[in-house]
Amino acid sequence: MCGISGYHLLNKSISSRNILEMNDAIRHRGPDDEGFWLSDGTSGNSFSGQSSTSAVKNSFPILSATDSRIALGFRRLSIVDLSEKGHQPMLSDDNSITITFNGEIYNFKTLKKELEQFGHHFRSHSDTEVILRGYQEWGTAIFAKLDGMFALALVDLNLRQLILARDRMGMKPLFYYHQNDAIVWASEIKALLKNELIQPKIHWQGVYSNFLFQATLAPETCFQDIFSLDTGIFMSVNLDNGMAEKVRFWDLPKATSNVVDESQAVAEIDRLLSESVEKQLYADVPVTSMMSGGIDSTLITAQSKKYKEDINAFTIAYPFSESEIKNARLMAEQIQIPHYIKTVSDDEILQQLKDNIQHFEEPYSSLEVLMNAAEYARTLGFKVVLSGNGADELFAGYSHSLKLGRWKKTRPFSFLRHFLITNDDLSKKIKNYLSQEDMLDFFRQSQVAMKPAEVKEVLNWEIYKSISPQLNDKKTSKTKDYEALFEYDMRYSLSSHHVFRDDLSAMKYGVEFRYPYLSNDLIDYVASLPADLRFNGIQNKPLLRKVAQSYVHPEVLKMPKRGFSFPLAHFIRTEARVRNFVTEQLESLKIRGFFNAATIDQWWQNQNSDYDCVKIWQLVTFELWYQRYFES
Repeated sequence: MCGISGYHLLNKSISSRNILEMNDAIRHRGPDDEGFWLSDGTSGNSFSGQSSTSAVKNSFPILSATDSRIALGFRRLSIVDLSEKGHQPMLSDDNSITITFNGEIYNFKTLKKELEQFGHHFRSHSDTEVILRGYQEWGTAIFAKLDGMFALALVDLNLRQLILARDRMGMKPLFYYHQNDAIVWASEIKALLKNELIQPKIHWQGVYSNFLFQATLAPETCFQDIFSLDTGIFMSVNLDNGMAEKVRFWDLPKATSNVVDESQAVAEIDRLLSESVEKQLYADVPVTSMMSGGIDSTLITAQSKKYKEDINAFTIAYPFSESEIKNARLMAEQIQIPHYIKTVSDDEILQQLKDNIQHFEEPYSSLEVLMNAAEYARTLGFKVVLSGNGADELFAGYSHSLKLGRWKKTRPFSFLRHFLITNDDLSKKIKNYLSQEDMLDFFRQSQVAMKPAEVKEVLNWEIYKSISPQLNDKKTSKTKDYEALFEYDMRYSLSSHHVFRDDLSAMKYGVEFRYPYLSNDLIDYVASLPADLRFNGIQNKPLLRKVAQSYVHPEVLKMPKRGFSFPLAHFIRTEARVRNFVTEQLESLKIRGFFNAATIDQWWQNQNSDYDCVKIWQLVTFELWYQRYFES
């Protein structure tokens, strides 16, 4: 719902110009209001900004040039409690605790009632104040109680600590730079780079994982010394000595070995999902549903109708998405809701192509269609959009999960790759497949990105020698069953990739995506079910399909799994303007010396498959990323 930024220095003060520029870099996240809090480490003062509301400006002086050791910045997207009482940074009654918070807490009303029983009195109707008073009552134990999405910074002058925290699934991003005498944080990296303490440098280990997985695996980023706070973590920083400690407040539950009746599991999932939808429909602004035509989003929309009679939905249409549009129309007619369709032309994509790519803070292997969805939602007047994201990871929805059995059967023959001496495309493909030694390798193969051997081939040798290609620190499980794949899907596919890109796409237009499939209770319940009940190796999302039978049109259930993405290869092959754009970026990239120019030329001249286009696009987006964050 917002954007946060800030810094703390041990031994010196710096100009407030830093927090002003950091906050301005993420103004798109919160166009409705802004606020600041500055401190010398013992006490603090609140300030308004040029974009603050009139009432806030009347309450606090506008921040001008001054020095401080601690600074908190905030940009507001007003969704719950639209009044100035929800303004941030928010302070405790005695001014000793200050919080900035980005996100939505769906159980805040329940927590508020509990806190009132402990004697707490509230001045607002915001979830921010519930977190603040919950911290006063329970300390850092409050984080495990929060059901929702959040990234926050909290300064406690009495306990002499700064706390940064991020939600269980990382639905809201939080990046930080930490040296012995300083820590800087923000909702987006582009804000961090406005701080005078930080000079952008490439982190090649992060680039390596980005090329392999379509995303940089947290806690790393593609910037040296800039990290993503990992999911389900809070970090406490001592204000007096700068020492930091990370504490995990939640982890995925383990599957039970007990027998669970399938019909009871389906009924419970239906109940928990319905509860989540009902909670996430709450807002003081209009809410809509993003309906792609698949099971996940149509089920969310259908369940919304039970709790919000005036719910509506919209669908983004491309020339290649006829079946999705047909199914979305069928669902809208079945549940009798208004349905808006936005057809996005090639020209629209090209007009925004460079700007949209550079908005992301790392390279990517595709075009992000969710930006079109967020932009359209905002033109319709909606700040809040329900999304079906998370269902594929939670319910074994991806096609790669169905290949798990075959991979396990072929693993004993992996040694055969050493006897393949030919180097044609087929041999390379076989070698790559037989090189999948563990579950992280299997998961990596499913991401449709560069292969390890290809990164080695295209990257400058001196740079390649500086990385650790085995990624041992990213291997969280030694097992080779569905439970391990489930963990990687949730941790990396979802948290490091999808919700991260969702957030950047939506907040570029001041829109909030919400995820009913990612409620605390639903995740805990599904993760604890026996693995063979969640995954049968034959059909994707077996449990969710049974839930959906009672809600969605039969044609939706028949539709094969298809990612909500743009057909990049077709676009590159058929659109001359795109080919010219690609050529321009590749020529610029070759001059830099980071990559093998001959390999780049070979890849570009041999576009034999859709996958070949993906590799090229990863290089193109690297070049655009470098231009934006290292040369501008």
